[in-house]
Amino acid sequence: MLNKIEVTGKKDTRSGFGDGILEAARNNENIVALTADLAGSLKLGGFIKEFPDRFIQCGIAEANMIGIAAGLTIGGKIPYTTTFANFSTGRVYDQIRQSVAYSNKNVKICASHAGLTLGEDGATHQILEDIGLMKMLPGMTVIVPADYNQTKAATKAIANYEGPVYLRFGRPVWPIFTKEEDFVIGKAQILNEGKDVSIFACGHLVWIAVEAARILEAKGITVDLINIHTIKPLDEEAVMASIKKTGCAVTAEEHNVIGGLGDSIAQVAAKNLPIPIEYIGTNDTFGESGTPTELLVKYGLDADHIVAAAEKAIARKK
Repeated sequence: MLNKIEVTGKKDTRSGFGDGILEAARNNENIVALTADLAGSLKLGGFIKEFPDRFIQCGIAEANMIGIAAGLTIGGKIPYTTTFANFSTGRVYDQIRQSVAYSNKNVKICASHAGLTLGEDGATHQILEDIGLMKMLPGMTVIVPADYNQTKAATKAIANYEGPVYLRFGRPVWPIFTKEEDFVIGKAQILNEGKDVSIFACGHLVWIAVEAARILEAKGITVDLINIHTIKPLDEEAVMASIKKTGCAVTAEEHNVIGGLGDSIAQVAAKNLPIPIEYIGTNDTFGESGTPTELLVKYGLDADHIVAAAEKAIARKK
Protein backbone atom coordinates (compact mmCIF):
# COMPACT_ATOMS: atom_id res chain seq x y z
CA MET A 1 0.00 0.00 0.00
CA LEU A 2 2.93 2.36 0.58
CA ASN A 3 3.60 2.54 -3.15
CA LYS A 4 0.06 3.82 -3.63
CA ILE A 5 0.63 6.85 -1.39
CA GLU A 6 1.37 9.63 -3.85
CA VAL A 7 2.18 13.28 -3.31
CA THR A 8 -0.27 15.31 -5.41
CA GLY A 9 1.12 18.72 -4.44
CA LYS A 10 2.32 20.78 -1.52
CA LYS A 11 0.34 23.28 0.51
CA ASP A 12 0.07 24.46 4.10
CA THR A 13 -2.63 22.89 6.25
CA ARG A 14 -3.88 26.30 7.35
CA SER A 15 -4.91 26.92 3.72
CA GLY A 16 -6.95 23.74 3.97
CA PHE A 17 -8.76 25.36 6.86
CA GLY A 18 -9.34 28.60 4.96
CA ASP A 19 -10.73 26.80 1.92
CA GLY A 20 -12.74 24.41 4.09
CA ILE A 21 -14.53 27.05 6.15
CA LEU A 22 -15.49 28.93 2.99
CA GLU A 23 -17.07 25.82 1.47
CA ALA A 24 -18.77 24.94 4.75
CA ALA A 25 -20.19 28.45 5.07
CA ARG A 26 -21.69 28.26 1.58
CA ASN A 27 -23.65 25.21 2.72
CA ASN A 28 -24.58 26.38 6.21
CA GLU A 29 -25.71 29.93 6.89
CA ASN A 30 -25.18 29.52 10.64
CA ILE A 31 -21.40 29.30 10.38
CA VAL A 32 -19.65 32.38 11.78
CA ALA A 33 -15.90 33.05 11.80
CA LEU A 34 -14.19 34.88 14.66
CA THR A 35 -10.54 35.85 14.86
CA ALA A 36 -8.18 37.41 17.36
CA ASP A 37 -6.40 39.72 14.92
CA LEU A 38 -5.05 36.88 12.76
CA ALA A 39 -7.43 36.66 9.81
CA GLY A 40 -4.56 36.64 7.31
CA SER A 41 -2.57 33.95 9.06
CA LEU A 42 -5.68 31.77 9.31
CA LYS A 43 -6.47 32.24 5.60
CA LEU A 44 -9.87 33.83 6.17
CA GLY A 45 -9.64 36.23 3.23
CA GLY A 46 -12.07 34.33 1.05
CA PHE A 47 -14.58 33.93 3.87
CA ILE A 48 -14.46 37.62 4.75
CA LYS A 49 -14.92 38.68 1.14
CA GLU A 50 -17.92 36.43 0.58
CA PHE A 51 -19.52 36.62 4.04
CA PRO A 52 -18.50 39.93 5.64
CA ASP A 53 -21.57 39.96 7.89
CA ARG A 54 -20.62 36.58 9.33
CA PHE A 55 -17.11 37.60 10.35
CA ILE A 56 -16.21 39.03 13.77
CA GLN A 57 -12.83 40.66 14.38
CA CYS A 58 -12.28 40.38 18.13
CA GLY A 59 -8.84 41.94 18.21
CA ILE A 60 -6.06 40.67 20.44
CA ALA A 61 -8.57 39.52 23.04
CA GLU A 62 -8.68 35.73 22.83
CA ALA A 63 -10.62 35.20 26.06
CA ASN A 64 -13.29 37.59 24.86
CA MET A 65 -13.43 35.72 21.54
CA ILE A 66 -14.18 32.44 23.30
CA GLY A 67 -16.90 34.08 25.37
CA ILE A 68 -18.51 35.62 22.28
CA ALA A 69 -18.37 32.26 20.51
CA ALA A 70 -20.06 30.50 23.41
CA GLY A 71 -22.81 33.10 23.41
CA LEU A 72 -23.38 32.79 19.67
CA THR A 73 -24.18 29.10 20.01
CA ILE A 74 -27.21 29.95 22.15
CA GLY A 75 -28.77 31.59 19.10
CA GLY A 76 -28.03 28.56 16.91
CA LYS A 77 -24.83 29.84 15.31
CA ILE A 78 -21.83 27.61 14.68
CA PRO A 79 -18.81 29.74 15.62
CA TYR A 80 -15.31 28.92 14.39
CA THR A 81 -12.72 30.71 16.53
CA THR A 82 -9.33 31.31 14.93
CA THR A 83 -5.86 32.15 16.19
CA PHE A 84 -2.52 30.44 16.80
CA ALA A 85 -2.66 27.18 18.76
CA ASN A 86 -0.80 28.69 21.70
CA PHE A 87 -3.36 31.46 22.05
CA SER A 88 -6.28 29.14 21.21
CA THR A 89 -5.59 26.95 24.25
CA GLY A 90 -2.98 28.04 26.80
CA ARG A 91 -4.06 31.67 26.91
CA VAL A 92 -7.79 30.91 27.19
CA TYR A 93 -7.99 27.54 28.92
CA ASP A 94 -10.22 28.79 31.71
CA GLN A 95 -12.69 30.32 29.26
CA ILE A 96 -12.79 27.12 27.18
CA ARG A 97 -13.29 24.97 30.25
CA GLN A 98 -15.98 27.10 31.86
CA SER A 99 -17.86 28.62 28.91
CA VAL A 100 -17.49 25.93 26.24
CA ALA A 101 -16.68 22.45 27.56
CA TYR A 102 -18.60 22.55 30.84
CA SER A 103 -21.82 23.55 29.11
CA ASN A 104 -21.08 21.53 25.94
CA LYS A 105 -21.32 24.55 23.64
CA ASN A 106 -21.06 23.92 19.90
CA VAL A 107 -17.87 25.96 19.43
CA LYS A 108 -15.20 24.97 16.90
CA ILE A 109 -11.77 26.03 18.20
CA CYS A 110 -9.55 26.19 15.13
CA ALA A 111 -5.86 26.51 15.87
CA SER A 112 -3.04 27.15 13.43
CA HIS A 113 0.75 27.38 13.79
CA ALA A 114 0.89 24.43 16.19
CA GLY A 115 4.05 22.61 17.25
CA LEU A 116 7.69 23.06 16.34
CA THR A 117 7.00 23.69 12.65
CA LEU A 118 5.84 27.20 13.49
CA GLY A 119 9.58 27.69 13.14
CA GLU A 120 11.38 30.96 13.65
CA ASP A 121 8.80 32.50 16.02
CA GLY A 122 10.27 30.27 18.71
CA ALA A 123 9.28 28.73 22.02
CA THR A 124 6.75 31.35 23.11
CA HIS A 125 4.57 30.47 20.11
CA GLN A 126 5.39 26.77 19.59
CA ILE A 127 2.87 25.17 21.90
CA LEU A 128 3.60 21.49 22.48
CA GLU A 129 1.06 20.85 25.22
CA ASP A 130 -2.24 21.72 23.53
CA ILE A 131 -3.38 18.22 22.55
CA GLY A 132 -3.06 17.16 26.18
CA LEU A 133 -4.83 20.25 27.45
CA MET A 134 -7.76 19.84 25.11
CA LYS A 135 -8.24 16.08 25.22
CA MET A 136 -8.54 16.22 29.02
CA LEU A 137 -11.63 18.41 28.79
CA PRO A 138 -14.79 16.31 29.08
CA GLY A 139 -16.73 16.19 25.83
CA MET A 140 -14.03 17.89 23.74
CA THR A 141 -13.30 16.32 20.35
CA VAL A 142 -9.66 16.70 19.24
CA ILE A 143 -8.67 16.50 15.56
CA VAL A 144 -5.14 16.78 14.13
CA PRO A 145 -5.26 16.32 10.33
CA ALA A 146 -2.24 15.29 8.27
CA ASP A 147 -2.27 17.54 5.19
CA TYR A 148 -4.16 20.20 3.22
CA ASN A 149 -6.88 17.86 1.95
CA GLN A 150 -7.53 16.32 5.33
CA THR A 151 -7.63 19.71 7.05
CA LYS A 152 -10.13 20.96 4.48
CA ALA A 153 -12.27 17.84 4.97
CA ALA A 154 -12.13 18.13 8.76
CA THR A 155 -13.06 21.83 8.67
CA LYS A 156 -16.18 20.99 6.70
CA ALA A 157 -17.04 17.90 8.75
CA ILE A 158 -17.04 19.64 12.13
CA ALA A 159 -19.82 21.97 10.99
CA ASN A 160 -22.21 19.02 11.19
CA TYR A 161 -20.67 17.53 14.32
CA GLU A 162 -22.50 18.58 17.46
CA GLY A 163 -20.36 19.67 20.40
CA PRO A 164 -17.06 21.44 21.07
CA VAL A 165 -14.15 20.62 18.77
CA TYR A 166 -10.45 21.44 18.83
CA LEU A 167 -9.01 21.42 15.30
CA ARG A 168 -5.20 21.69 15.18
CA PHE A 169 -3.18 22.46 12.05
CA GLY A 170 0.01 24.19 10.99
CA ARG A 171 2.01 26.79 9.15
CA PRO A 172 4.53 25.16 6.75
CA VAL A 173 3.95 24.00 3.20
CA TRP A 174 3.59 20.21 3.45
CA PRO A 175 3.08 17.26 1.06
CA ILE A 176 -0.53 16.52 0.10
CA PHE A 177 -1.09 12.75 0.05
CA THR A 178 -4.61 12.05 1.37
CA LYS A 179 -8.05 12.36 -0.22
CA GLU A 180 -10.80 14.48 1.31
CA GLU A 181 -13.34 11.69 1.02
CA ASP A 182 -11.27 9.39 3.23
CA PHE A 183 -11.71 11.56 6.32
CA VAL A 184 -14.28 10.48 8.93
CA ILE A 185 -14.29 11.96 12.44
CA GLY A 186 -13.28 9.28 14.94
CA LYS A 187 -12.23 6.74 12.28
CA ALA A 188 -8.50 6.09 11.94
CA GLN A 189 -7.03 5.99 8.43
CA ILE A 190 -5.09 2.85 7.56
CA LEU A 191 -2.26 3.91 5.24
CA ASN A 192 -0.36 0.62 5.13
CA GLU A 193 -0.70 -2.90 6.48
CA GLY A 194 2.18 -4.83 7.97
CA LYS A 195 2.97 -7.36 10.67
CA ASP A 196 6.23 -6.28 12.32
CA VAL A 197 5.48 -2.92 13.96
CA SER A 198 2.58 -0.49 14.30
CA ILE A 199 3.23 3.21 13.73
CA PHE A 200 0.53 5.60 14.93
CA ALA A 201 0.99 9.20 13.85
CA CYS A 202 -0.91 12.47 13.63
CA GLY A 203 -0.53 15.85 11.94
CA HIS A 204 2.69 16.66 10.09
CA LEU A 205 4.30 13.54 11.50
CA VAL A 206 2.07 11.29 9.37
CA TRP A 207 4.03 12.14 6.23
CA ILE A 208 7.32 11.69 8.06
CA ALA A 209 6.02 8.29 9.24
CA VAL A 210 5.30 7.38 5.60
CA GLU A 211 8.92 8.16 4.78
CA ALA A 212 10.08 6.09 7.75
CA ALA A 213 7.86 3.18 6.76
CA ARG A 214 9.45 3.13 3.30
CA ILE A 215 12.91 2.98 4.85
CA LEU A 216 11.83 0.16 7.15
CA GLU A 217 10.24 -1.84 4.35
CA ALA A 218 13.46 -1.51 2.34
CA LYS A 219 15.08 -3.27 5.31
CA GLY A 220 12.47 -6.04 5.21
CA ILE A 221 10.40 -4.69 8.12
CA THR A 222 6.69 -4.38 7.36
CA VAL A 223 4.77 -1.54 8.95
CA ASP A 224 1.17 -1.19 10.02
CA LEU A 225 0.86 2.57 9.47
CA ILE A 226 -2.14 4.37 10.91
CA ASN A 227 -3.09 8.03 10.71
CA ILE A 228 -4.78 8.91 13.99
CA HIS A 229 -6.24 12.23 12.83
CA THR A 230 -8.86 12.09 15.59
CA ILE A 231 -7.09 11.91 18.94
CA LYS A 232 -10.40 12.00 20.80
CA PRO A 233 -12.62 10.07 20.43
CA LEU A 234 -9.85 7.59 19.70
CA ASP A 235 -10.53 4.73 17.30
CA GLU A 236 -9.68 2.05 19.86
CA GLU A 237 -10.86 -0.73 17.56
CA ALA A 238 -8.28 0.22 14.94
CA VAL A 239 -5.56 0.55 17.58
CA MET A 240 -6.28 -2.88 19.02
CA ALA A 241 -6.52 -4.56 15.62
CA SER A 242 -3.09 -3.22 14.76
CA ILE A 243 -1.21 -4.04 17.94
CA LYS A 244 -2.68 -7.54 18.01
CA LYS A 245 -1.01 -8.12 14.65
CA THR A 246 2.35 -6.55 15.39
CA GLY A 247 2.90 -6.82 19.13
CA CYS A 248 4.76 -3.48 19.35
CA ALA A 249 4.25 0.15 18.41
CA VAL A 250 5.73 3.58 17.76
CA THR A 251 3.76 6.79 18.23
CA ALA A 252 4.75 9.96 16.38
CA GLU A 253 3.46 13.46 17.06
CA GLU A 254 4.54 17.11 16.94
CA HIS A 255 3.77 17.47 20.63
CA ASN A 256 5.16 16.63 24.04
CA VAL A 257 5.26 12.88 24.60
CA ILE A 258 3.61 13.65 27.94
CA GLY A 259 -0.14 13.94 27.44
CA GLY A 260 -0.40 13.56 23.67
CA LEU A 261 -1.20 10.85 21.14
CA GLY A 262 1.36 8.48 22.65
CA ASP A 263 -0.34 8.53 26.02
CA SER A 264 -3.70 7.78 24.39
CA ILE A 265 -2.30 4.76 22.53
CA ALA A 266 -0.46 3.53 25.62
CA GLN A 267 -3.61 3.74 27.73
CA VAL A 268 -5.52 1.53 25.30
CA ALA A 269 -2.66 -0.96 25.18
CA ALA A 270 -2.20 -1.00 28.96
CA LYS A 271 -5.86 -1.83 29.51
CA ASN A 272 -6.11 -4.49 26.83
CA LEU A 273 -2.77 -5.77 25.52
CA PRO A 274 0.44 -4.42 27.08
CA ILE A 275 3.16 -4.17 24.43
CA PRO A 276 6.51 -2.40 23.92
CA ILE A 277 5.87 1.19 22.80
CA GLU A 278 8.39 3.81 21.72
CA TYR A 279 7.49 7.49 21.60
CA ILE A 280 8.47 10.10 19.00
CA GLY A 281 7.72 13.62 20.21
CA THR A 282 9.33 16.36 22.25
CA ASN A 283 10.59 15.18 25.62
CA ASP A 284 9.35 17.50 28.35
CA THR A 285 10.90 20.55 26.74
CA PHE A 286 10.07 23.83 25.06
CA GLY A 287 11.10 24.51 21.46
CA GLU A 288 13.33 27.21 20.01
CA SER A 289 13.75 29.31 16.87
CA GLY A 290 14.78 27.62 13.65
CA THR A 291 13.43 26.33 10.36
CA PRO A 292 10.76 23.61 10.61
CA THR A 293 13.07 20.95 9.17
CA GLU A 294 15.98 21.88 11.44
CA LEU A 295 13.75 21.75 14.50
CA LEU A 296 12.15 18.42 13.62
CA VAL A 297 15.60 16.88 13.24
CA LYS A 298 17.04 18.46 16.40
CA TYR A 299 14.13 17.31 18.55
CA GLY A 300 14.06 13.81 17.07
CA LEU A 301 10.87 14.08 15.05
CA ASP A 302 12.31 12.99 11.70
CA ALA A 303 12.16 9.76 9.71
CA ASP A 304 15.50 8.42 10.98
CA HIS A 305 14.34 8.68 14.57
CA ILE A 306 11.07 6.92 13.75
CA VAL A 307 13.03 4.13 12.04
CA ALA A 308 15.29 3.74 15.09
CA ALA A 309 12.28 3.73 17.42
CA ALA A 310 10.58 1.03 15.34
CA GLU A 311 13.67 -1.17 15.41
CA LYS A 312 13.94 -0.70 19.16
CA ALA A 313 10.28 -1.59 19.71
CA ILE A 314 10.68 -4.73 17.60
CA ALA A 315 13.78 -5.75 19.54
CA ARG A 316 11.94 -5.32 22.83
CA LYS A 317 9.21 -7.78 21.93
CA LYS A 318 11.66 -10.63 21.26
